[in-house]
Amino acid sequence: MKNKIIIALISISTLACNSLEEVPLGLVSSSTFYKSDKDADAAVIAVYNAINNGQHTLYNRLIQIGTEMATDDYEAGPRARNAHVRALSGLTHDPSNDRMLELWRQSYDGINRANIAIDNISSNTNLTAQTAKNLVNEAKFLRGLLYFNLVRWFGGVPLVLHETTTLDATSLNVSNATEPAVYDQIIKDLTDAEALPIPGKETIKGRATAGAAKSLLSKVYLTQKNWAKAAEKSKEVIDSGWYDLFANYADVYNVATKNGKEHIFSAQSKGLTNWNGNMLAGSSAPFVVPGITGDYADALHKEGKLFAAFAETDKRKYITFGVEFVSPTDGKTYKTDPHFNKYFDPAIPTTPYQSSKNTPIIRFSEVLLIHAEALNEQNSGPNDQAYAAIDRVRTRAGIPLLKTTSPSLSQADFREAVFEERRKELVFEYQRWFDLARRGADYYVAKLKAAGKTNAQAKHIHFPIPQRELDLNPNLKQVAGW
Repeated sequence: MKNKIIIALISISTLACNSLEEVPLGLVSSSTFYKSDKDADAAVIAVYNAINNGQHTLYNRLIQIGTEMATDDYEAGPRARNAHVRALSGLTHDPSNDRMLELWRQSYDGINRANIAIDNISSNTNLTAQTAKNLVNEAKFLRGLLYFNLVRWFGGVPLVLHETTTLDATSLNVSNATEPAVYDQIIKDLTDAEALPIPGKETIKGRATAGAAKSLLSKVYLTQKNWAKAAEKSKEVIDSGWYDLFANYADVYNVATKNGKEHIFSAQSKGLTNWNGNMLAGSSAPFVVPGITGDYADALHKEGKLFAAFAETDKRKYITFGVEFVSPTDGKTYKTDPHFNKYFDPAIPTTPYQSSKNTPIIRFSEVLLIHAEALNEQNSGPNDQAYAAIDRVRTRAGIPLLKTTSPSLSQADFREAVFEERRKELVFEYQRWFDLARRGADYYVAKLKAAGKTNAQAKHIHFPIPQRELDLNPNLKQVAGW
């Protein structure tokens, strides 16, 4: 049998181009590796590692510095050293931007890992049938997530669904698929993943479940403006009883309550273990407080007026932001400008990058807001169920019910209310750029220009495909406008 280098033991820098840079740590053929359920599980764990495994991986700050900087809520802080990050913050980025290259490279690395797992586990008779099915569906969930990000960032991207086993240019130079074709594959992968076990005692915390697949699928339908299916799928999650809101918003970000009843799928962090702490905690922490070694590279864009958008009575305000910090050196309390605070762990102030707080990828409050938005669009205005969904989120925040303060909103006004609620509920969770972009170029540009980012243009609702990839692959076409 032809030997294949499994992705669990290598790092592949890119895909869909004619240059594969491999750093093999060990060579194992598929004929000797996939001998047990444990071996197959290791291959799927390698896919999870692709989305969050140490510094500047996709869900450990890369998406923040690669996309969220290009919004009205964030900017490169005073100690952001990378010129490419500062360019994104100022919307002067171009196809040579190294953050674009990393988003592309790491996403396709994860996709290739998923493809290897799917291909090899599906065809292996050594494995327990149900275990093999579950592992394949976990890999499909992760592949669906990665393609969902890619299609929103770059539009139609190369659709690669099997292991890369040859350096032949015909196989490697994959053309852009259409956006509908990419979305069709995402929906297929997530629909298959709905067969995963339901969340509960039999599932492993941090791993994909049926609930994660259904929740992400509702978000895919919402992004496609398929309001009926978004409403239906989000209702299925809400009615399942698998999830609920924490009574205390702070518990969403406490180490002791992570992977709890509100967390549908999260990027896992564990401080003090091979740089697997949550980098967002340190990159947003202050450096002016004695003893706190924050970097303040991820900063609030003040002109966007996000901090002021929170009522003082909103329980989320001073969990989302820190405005005073106790020095571990002298015990004094220091007042600061608002700093993003969700992931900062006051138990380890001297080493904030070692925070063990997870980063939510999707949680139950977002499913409620998806449901509210979808119902409003489907019915040309909000019904009682739409109000009820958004008001569950507002009740936990301690702010007045929308149904009480504004019981007869128009479709347009309710839409804005939902977007404002998403903005405040999901701060620093990699959601703002996606939300602005899916509203279209006019909306995106208007929001950014109102926040003083005057370089905003229609093309910025996508990012440019990296120039390196275009140079390597003659069949790859740049995003329109770039």
